[in-house]
Amino acid sequence: MSERQPIPNINIGQVYDQRYADSEVHYEALGKLADFFGRNMPVHRHDRFFQVHYVKSGAVRVYLDEQQYRQEGPLFFLTPPTIPHAFVTEQDADGHVLTVRQQLVWPLLEAEQGLADGPQIAPVCVAFSELGEEYREEVQRLDLLFDQLRSEFGAQRPGREASLSALTRLIFISLLRLSARSLKAQPARHEDLQVFHRFNGLIEAHYREHWPLVQYASQMGVTEARLNDICRRIADLPSKRLIHDRVMQEAKRLLLFTGNSANEICYQLGFKDPAYFSRFFARNAGMSPGEYRHRRAGDKEEAWR
Repeated sequence: MSERQPIPNINIGQVYDQRYADSEVHYEALGKLADFFGRNMPVHRHDRFFQVHYVKSGAVRVYLDEQQYRQEGPLFFLTPPTIPHAFVTEQDADGHVLTVRQQLVWPLLEAEQGLADGPQIAPVCVAFSELGEEYREEVQRLDLLFDQLRSEFGAQRPGREASLSALTRLIFISLLRLSARSLKAQPARHEDLQVFHRFNGLIEAHYREHWPLVQYASQMGVTEARLNDICRRIADLPSKRLIHDRVMQEAKRLLLFTGNSANEICYQLGFKDPAYFSRFFARNAGMSPGEYRHRRAGDKEEAWR
């Protein structure tokens, strides 16, 4: 048995979008983040940041501090700073992801605001289909605010930072109003979650070594069949797919954020044959490494305008 790995802390501004490494507010479409990080997001945390995922369409499996939720959108789940969480989104799931430095939210959590009992709020998951008619106007307001935030974040208009702060506070007011209707967590076997999280930790440590599945299972003291069964029940994905997704995630990062050639990236990721790496990438991404780099470079140039 390997030692239990610490839960990684992810700073979105530094890992994903370095233009906003010091910003109070970071926005991205859920689909774009999923394309970068993968649809299976292993357990992690965000120190000093609140994060909200607003899933407008598609299904999601969410684990908030080992509380399990499986739900169809539209929904949102709100993760306070330092809370461990993991989630798996369907391929067609889309929506908004908002990451906010905690100091911007704290004033809303003061008791006199009536929105929370204090800064140590619990994570919540709210499905709009479970809300009564009395919440319809609040949901409509939330939709409009997220659309306005997306537009403001992508533009470079005068007063941008002040506008982003104001829109974010309004969004969090609506989120906190709706948080009283958080779903009841669904039962999940603690042992299965532990195996799933340990498997993701081992993938993180060894994906460049291209361990066969039997080696992962042996390291954890379980059979390949049991490991695959747990992954399908927890993430609705086969265990081998989780390994491939992590390799693809790193390949995409290297293509986007380094000037290394596809052949150089191939060897960095432990592949011995550039032609095989190219086929592997195309099979999983639907395009060659070069085409992926070209398309995403175009997306970035458009975002800067």
